[in-house]
Amino acid sequence: MADSTRHLSILTVGLLIHLSHQYGFKNCIGDQYSNNLTFTCSQRAEKLISLIVGDLPASAINITIGNNNVSHIPTESFIRFFKLENLSMDSNNLKFIDGLAFRRMHQLRTLILSSNRLSKLNCSVFQDLYNLTYLSLKHNLLEDLPQSLFTSTPQLNTLILRNNSLHNFSVVVRSVSSLSQLKTLDLGFNFLTSLTHLNSSLPKSLTELFVCGNKLLSLACADSFLTNIRLLDLSKNVELSTTAFKGVDLAQIRYLQMGSTKVKIFEFFKVTNVDATYVDFSDMGLTDPSQIIKLCTFFRKSKHTTHMTLKLNRFNMLPNTSLTNCPQITGTFDISSNNLKQVKCLEFLEGQKHIKSSKIEHNHIKRLLSCKGTKYKLPLTELSFRYNRILSVKSDAFAHTPNVTILNLNINSIASLHFGALRGLTKLQILRLDNNLLTELWDSTFEGLSSLETLNLRNNRIAVIFYGRFQDLGRLTILDLGGNKISHIYEGGLRGLKRLRNLYLDGNNLKQIDSIEFAPFQNTLEVLDLLKNRIRFTHEIFVSPFVNLSRLRDLKLDGQQPFGITRLPHGFFRGLHSLRNLYLTNSRIDHLASDTFDDLTGLAYLTLDNSCNGLVHLERGSFKGLRNLKRLSLQNMGLQNLSKEVFGHLAKLQGLYLTHNVMQHIDVEVLNSLSSLSYLDIRKIPLSCTCQNLELQNWTLNNYKVQLIYLHSLRCKESIGNFFFNFDTKVCFVDLEKYMFFVTAAVIFVSIVVPLLHFKLYWKMKYGYYVFRAWFSEQWRKLREDEENCEYDAFISYNFNNEAWVLEQLLPNLEGNGSSFKLCLHHRDFAPGRNIVDNIVSAVYGSRKTLCVVSRNFLQSEWCSLEIQLASYRLFDEHRDVLLLVFLEHIPERELSSYHRMRKVMLRKTYLQWPGSECTDPAMAQLLFWKQLRRALRTGSRMEDEDAAGEKKSSGTAEGDQTDSARANS
Repeated sequence: MADSTRHLSILTVGLLIHLSHQYGFKNCIGDQYSNNLTFTCSQRAEKLISLIVGDLPASAINITIGNNNVSHIPTESFIRFFKLENLSMDSNNLKFIDGLAFRRMHQLRTLILSSNRLSKLNCSVFQDLYNLTYLSLKHNLLEDLPQSLFTSTPQLNTLILRNNSLHNFSVVVRSVSSLSQLKTLDLGFNFLTSLTHLNSSLPKSLTELFVCGNKLLSLACADSFLTNIRLLDLSKNVELSTTAFKGVDLAQIRYLQMGSTKVKIFEFFKVTNVDATYVDFSDMGLTDPSQIIKLCTFFRKSKHTTHMTLKLNRFNMLPNTSLTNCPQITGTFDISSNNLKQVKCLEFLEGQKHIKSSKIEHNHIKRLLSCKGTKYKLPLTELSFRYNRILSVKSDAFAHTPNVTILNLNINSIASLHFGALRGLTKLQILRLDNNLLTELWDSTFEGLSSLETLNLRNNRIAVIFYGRFQDLGRLTILDLGGNKISHIYEGGLRGLKRLRNLYLDGNNLKQIDSIEFAPFQNTLEVLDLLKNRIRFTHEIFVSPFVNLSRLRDLKLDGQQPFGITRLPHGFFRGLHSLRNLYLTNSRIDHLASDTFDDLTGLAYLTLDNSCNGLVHLERGSFKGLRNLKRLSLQNMGLQNLSKEVFGHLAKLQGLYLTHNVMQHIDVEVLNSLSSLSYLDIRKIPLSCTCQNLELQNWTLNNYKVQLIYLHSLRCKESIGNFFFNFDTKVCFVDLEKYMFFVTAAVIFVSIVVPLLHFKLYWKMKYGYYVFRAWFSEQWRKLREDEENCEYDAFISYNFNNEAWVLEQLLPNLEGNGSSFKLCLHHRDFAPGRNIVDNIVSAVYGSRKTLCVVSRNFLQSEWCSLEIQLASYRLFDEHRDVLLLVFLEHIPERELSSYHRMRKVMLRKTYLQWPGSECTDPAMAQLLFWKQLRRALRTGSRMEDEDAAGEKKSSGTAEGDQTDSARANS
């Protein structure tokens, strides 16, 4: 019974393991690195949610269902996913969600239902979402919210209702009033006309309220309505006027935005108690600079302000005295998106002694003039002039900002940096000059920038890098020269970049690369981007350009123009032992030598997508050096087959991407050789639905380790309507009758021969089998050891029905009462957990003798029969006197006639009869019995010659006679 229970448990565990793995999902893709915890189900044809997520594992934690045509979520649609924490269902054309649709999703924390067509919500739709903290319903058609909608979401702290059709603020307040943890409420771009609400109030926990882009005419709320609000966005309410704020308590506000309204800022400060330092003045109609000067008078109570924002006011100048009456700005001064044409060395910031950042983006500034000799030094550490119209930067343009560490001059029209334009910026760490019109770099362009760490020159018109242009940039770690027209780098052109880690040269006109160019930073470079240049090789090269880049981690050689790199010379990647990622897409390589990747022993990701020139044949051993490769992308390579000789070395490969190839058959042996494979993409491959792929079909349906992307969507090339996973395989078994004939004949033959062998040779075969097992498990050596090395004096073979006699009579008389025998018993000395047959073999051959306690039950026991058989074989075959028989009851000879081995032993060996109750003096008879038994156990183990054997037999007969005499006397 115990064994049956154990086997059932094993089967149950095996079944659970079997079910816990997935071979593929019909409408979802599991993240390769999330261990079946994260799934994306996008752009599928199914309209039912059950068909989209029906085959996902219940252990999923993150599910994204986007850009589908699902209009309805029924009740308990996700009840299986008891561990789900994040669910995103945006852009699905949802119209209806049933009550209890998210039932028992107690672990859900994030729910996104954005960009759908929901117009109503059932009051029980969010029931059971006890741990929900983030809910987004933006871009829907909601007009109303049920009062009890959020009663089951006590942990909700962020609620996004932006871009709906809500009209009544009171309805919203009534619905969210129970949310004691709510911190952020976004009601932007609805149709609210006022903030009036009755019989309920916003949660005291609410600190951020967004009601921008509505149609507010008035606030019409109680004085204490905004007591707990810290961030209030009322912008883009175009009809909201100053009078709406009369009587409203704004003392606790820490950020207030009112841009694009009718609010008159100066009147506003007269009717409210808000602190001016917390107001965002963007788009407040401050077109006249004098208004800014007047604005500062409202800051008299404050000595400092963290930020001052004046975006979108469309003023075209800022006088030097604009901020004279303003408090000290300790953070950012932002005057972006105005009509400024010049800033005159930021004179308007002269009195700001603590300012850290200034943003002057999206204006009309054309030049940055020289500021040499300015009497003031601004403490700015960040300065941004992005999105202006700057054509040139004069010498010493930043002499007044020596502490700047981040300077953004990108996305302008800068054609020239004058000599010394960046002079004095000794603390500069990040410089962005990308997306300009620079054509050349001068010797002094970056002179003195000894602290610079990041330099971005992307998307300019630089054609040549001359000698020593970066020689002062000893600390530079990132240099981006991508998107220029660089065709040549002079020797020494990159001199001085001794700490460079990332070098981007993509999108240029380089035709060749040389190891000399990388010499200054060959021990530090980790990322090298050469994408979309003109690098090609028409002949073999002798020295790899990367041979000294010992720390290079990422190398991009994609899309060399106009036809790709086409050829990879022998030893091209020599020395790149640390390379982790290699990109060779769009290269049209016509041949891959077998030693191409031999040096890339550390490579983890390789992509050769679109790198074919017609149909590609990969040579044997092409990937043999990539023993650590984890992801291999061979999409649109023109591959006709997968061979074990090519892919068999990729023992650590986890992801294999094969979409858009031309193979009609995939060898299952190749897939089985990829022992670590967990992700396989074979979409849009013309797999043939024929017997050739029968084994592949079985593999795809029965593997529980590899995820096949959209397995159930793979179609047969022969027919548009047929799918690969269930194509008809009956035709593959046309010769079934022939195989059945041979199988039947074999079964009949075995059925006849096996019983005959069992009847004639059962015990000899069984004994041979056990002895072979003992030898195979290195026990044969133990069986041949001398008797002096035996662990026990005797192994006691008995049936469990005679266990009482063994424990009460045999053990006390042989191990106790002054005797020194050491006995081996099943229940006491067998090794736990070991096979019982191995235990019996060890006991028989590990004891000097085997003592069989014979009874009728003993004769009927298969285990006892095995024990006496092993002992008798040892007796006859090894010529060792190792077997003793003790009869507990009188068994007539006719009953022993069927036990051939037993009778044969009795003819050759002594045996003892236990004196029963019929003896006249049982005590005396038993004393004599124990004396004879001890003597028999002490005798030698070697059998004498035939005469001595006869004497032993006579002696044994005399002993039997004495026993019988004692029985008769009693």
